[in-house]
Amino acid sequence: MDWLPDTLSPDPNVVWEKRLPHPSLGGIAATSRYVIFGGRDYDDFQDVFRCLDADTGETIWEIERLAIGALDYGNSTRSTPLIVGEHVFCQGALGTLLCLHVEDGEVLWERNLADDFKPSENLPWGYCASPLIAAGNLVVNPGAADGSLVALDPATGDVVWKTPGPLCAYGSFITHSIAGTSQIVGQDAESIGGWDATTGRRLWKVLPNSPGDFNVPTPIAIQNRLLIATEGNGVRLYQFDDAGQLAPEWLFRNTRVRSDMSSPIVIGELAYCAKDFLTCLDLQDELKEKWRLRDRSISDYGAIVASDERMMVIADGELLLLGTDGNKKILSRQKIFSESIPIYSHPAFVGRRMYVRGETKLLCIEL
Repeated sequence: MDWLPDTLSPDPNVVWEKRLPHPSLGGIAATSRYVIFGGRDYDDFQDVFRCLDADTGETIWEIERLAIGALDYGNSTRSTPLIVGEHVFCQGALGTLLCLHVEDGEVLWERNLADDFKPSENLPWGYCASPLIAAGNLVVNPGAADGSLVALDPATGDVVWKTPGPLCAYGSFITHSIAGTSQIVGQDAESIGGWDATTGRRLWKVLPNSPGDFNVPTPIAIQNRLLIATEGNGVRLYQFDDAGQLAPEWLFRNTRVRSDMSSPIVIGELAYCAKDFLTCLDLQDELKEKWRLRDRSISDYGAIVASDERMMVIADGELLLLGTDGNKKILSRQKIFSESIPIYSHPAFVGRRMYVRGETKLLCIEL
């Protein structure tokens, strides 16, 4: 499906814009009716979760919860809300976790990860992993010694299982079915891991060569392979064995690309990473660099999305459109914000509409 356009006009077609009190690192969730995201109040004392009308940008509801802290990069939400049917799960960087009714914002249940599953150490960047549905449960990542990963009943918030382990890292988890088992795959503060989605039992652990990565980028599962990118150990491609265990030694590694925050994207047998450059790596040729592209708008962070024939990089205040044929030519570009700063909040796409936030406003753009 080719939902990205063939070209971008120099100026964006802005359907509406919404002024915001604070910048945020958290992603946006959207449907054809609702746009939901987290942020902070003007005084920076409370988490604020907002739902806007997707067509007009008008506020439908706002939910506030007291959350006072002093995190690096601010106290704003890091995770992306998770919309499941009539419910949305919202998580704040300081531990707020809410289950809300999408239509009116009614609070169905709530928890605080820091109170209920206290981590053994302070988290300077807060809680970052987005809530995940796996085997019918809501999986969160408190990083407590007795609850490194925790599965909650989505309807009640009650604990279904919790599994011990290290402190949490700062990235999100995925689900992946391998060797007949549905696994939760991701990284804690020390390692890459796989957990049985039904029971929470840890199935395998792989330690990196060099400890100390922040483990922010999301892993990418490619059938029986797993792509991992971190700042200290570079980009690595691992393989699962027939029993569903990840082999401890990588197949290939590229240490020149060191993505500390941006998640890579895989299109066919090519992987693309945004970190100071847009770099294309060949999965079939030992992760060797096929090309790298320097551009004024690509700096420390850039989100990448792709359709069948187009790839878009959400860079510093601009959108860059490229093909998916492995060519590094920028087909067109569009400046969406006047300030040239990284857009850390991952945008949402519904049809031809893109919902993206900068420092002080959220835009609905018709692509």
